[in-house]
Amino acid sequence: MAAAPGDVGGPASASTPTAADGPLDSAAPSLVTGAATEAGSPPTADAVVAEPRRRLHPLSPLLSGAKSIAVIVAALSWQTLSQVGIERFALVVAVVAVGVVIFAVVGWLNTGYHVVGRELRIQDGLLWRRNRAIPLDRLQAVEMRRPLLAQLTGLAELRLEVVGGGKTEAPLAYLSVREAAALRQRLLALAGRTPGVVAAPGAAEPAPAAPERPLFRVSNRDLLISQLLTPQAFLLPVGVAFVVMQFVLEGSWTFVGIASTMTAMAGVLLQPIRRVLQDWDFRLARDPDGRLAVRYGLLETRSQIVPLNRVQSIGVTWPLLWRAKDWLHMRLDIAGYAGPQSNDDKRSDRLLPVGVFPAARQLVWEVLPGVDLAALPTLPPPDRARWLHPFALRSFGTGLTPEVFVARSGLLTKELTVVPYARLQSVRVVQGPVQRWLRLATVYADTAGGRSGVAQDRDVAEAWWIAEQLSIRARRAREATSQLPDAQQQVPAPAVQSPMPADGPAPGPAFADGPAPGPAFADGPTAGPGPASADGSVPGDDAYWRRPPQP
Repeated sequence: MAAAPGDVGGPASASTPTAADGPLDSAAPSLVTGAATEAGSPPTADAVVAEPRRRLHPLSPLLSGAKSIAVIVAALSWQTLSQVGIERFALVVAVVAVGVVIFAVVGWLNTGYHVVGRELRIQDGLLWRRNRAIPLDRLQAVEMRRPLLAQLTGLAELRLEVVGGGKTEAPLAYLSVREAAALRQRLLALAGRTPGVVAAPGAAEPAPAAPERPLFRVSNRDLLISQLLTPQAFLLPVGVAFVVMQFVLEGSWTFVGIASTMTAMAGVLLQPIRRVLQDWDFRLARDPDGRLAVRYGLLETRSQIVPLNRVQSIGVTWPLLWRAKDWLHMRLDIAGYAGPQSNDDKRSDRLLPVGVFPAARQLVWEVLPGVDLAALPTLPPPDRARWLHPFALRSFGTGLTPEVFVARSGLLTKELTVVPYARLQSVRVVQGPVQRWLRLATVYADTAGGRSGVAQDRDVAEAWWIAEQLSIRARRAREATSQLPDAQQQVPAPAVQSPMPADGPAPGPAFADGPAPGPAFADGPTAGPGPASADGSVPGDDAYWRRPPQP
C-alpha cells in the first residue's frame, strides 16, 4: 500500500515532429500565452517572448564525429586489422570518418536552441525533426562538461537535469566556454525565479557576482590511496598475472597478439584509474546565490551547479577497507538524474569522494541546514528479525529527527541514508511471507531521486506508525518550505570536536547497537508507535495509516 504525500507533475519535456523550420538564426515572431501585453508595458510571466534561435559552435560536428569514429574503430577490433590488412583497415576508417563528419555537419545545420519565456526550446533531428520544450521551473541542475577534445578547442557541453527525467535532457554539445557559462547562469536564474516579471531581452547586464565561498577540496593523494584500498585494486595483480600467463602460454608474439594483450591489461587497470581521473581535484563551494558548486575531473572536467532545495537525499558509506584511515564517501541524490541502476561513471551525484567524518559532518550541515551527522540516533529492528539477519541484525537501524528520516544498513560496508521530509514522494509498507509470519514489515520512504530510505524489518505496529509519521511530517515540511525562497537560510555550522573514533566506522549514536526508544522517536507529534497524534486526532488522509483492530 502506498500514500503519496507529494507528487512530481508533468513530463520533463515535450517532443513532437514538426515541419522544416526557417533559418535557425532568423528572429521568430513573438509568441504570447494568455492575454496580450499592452503597448509599452513590461512583459509579465504570462507573456512569452521568443528570441532568435542559435546554433551550436561550428566545431561541434568535428568533436561529435571524432567521438563516433573512436567508437567505430574500437568496434572493429585488432582481429579485423589482422584479417584485412593495415591498408584496407585505414581505408575503411577513412571512409567511415568522412561519412560520420558529413552526417554530423548536416545534423548541426538542423540543430538550434533559444529561450522563450521560462522554457528552453531545442530543435534537432535530420530525418525526424523534433521540437522540445523544457520547462525551466522543473530544472534540477545544470552541468558543464569539458572532455579532453573540448578542453583543447575551448568548448564545453551543457547538460540539463529535470524532474522526472530518466536521462539527461537534450545536452547542448558544444558551446564556447563563455557562452555555456552565461547560458547556465541564465537558465538557473529563470528556474529559481518566482512567478512575476520576466526579464525582457536586451535588458541591462547584472552587476558582477560575488566570489564563491570554498567549502572543501579533496586531496589528490588521499584520492589515489583510497582507490588502492578497493577490492578491484587488491585483485589487480591477479588479473594482470592471468593476462600475462595466457599470453606466454599461447606464444602469440605477433603484433596483433601483443596489442590484444595490452588491451586486456588496460581493461583490468581501467576501473581504479578511471575513478581517479574522474574525481581529480574535487572541489566544493557555495555560489553567491547559496547553491552548491561542484567541480572535478582531469581528462574530462565537470562543473555542476545544484540548488540545495533540489537535493532529495544524502547517502554516506563507510567501505570496509577504508575504516583503518577513518574514511568515508558521500553522494547526493538529485531529482532528474538517472537512478541507482545506471552506470556510476555517467552519474553526477558526488558530494565527497573520500574524506574524514568531520568534513562529512560539515558538508551535511551545509547541504541540509540544521542536520548534524553526529546526532542522528537510530533504533535496531526487534530481536525476532534475527531469523532474517542472523549476523547483521544490529547493522540495521531507523530514526526520525525533527528534520530528516534516517536509515542505516550494512555489515561489512556500512551505509547511512538521510532523507529530508519535504522531499518524500510516497510512503510504502511492504510485508513478505516470512515477514508476515514474524509480524514484521518494511517501510520505504521514496524520493524523486531514485533511491529510498528503508526502515528494514520493523515490528508491524511500529512500521505503520513510522509510515504515519512520515506522511504527517512530509506534509508539514512542504507547507513550511513553500513559504520560503529557493535559497535556503544559512545556519551556523556545528563545532567539530574531533574526527571519527578509530574503533567505529560511524558517528556514535547513528551506529550504536540501540539507544533508548525515547530519543529516537520522541521529537515527533507522538511519543511512540501509535495511530493517533499528540492531540488524540488523526486529520484527514492520515486516517489511512490506522491499523484495523486485531482479532
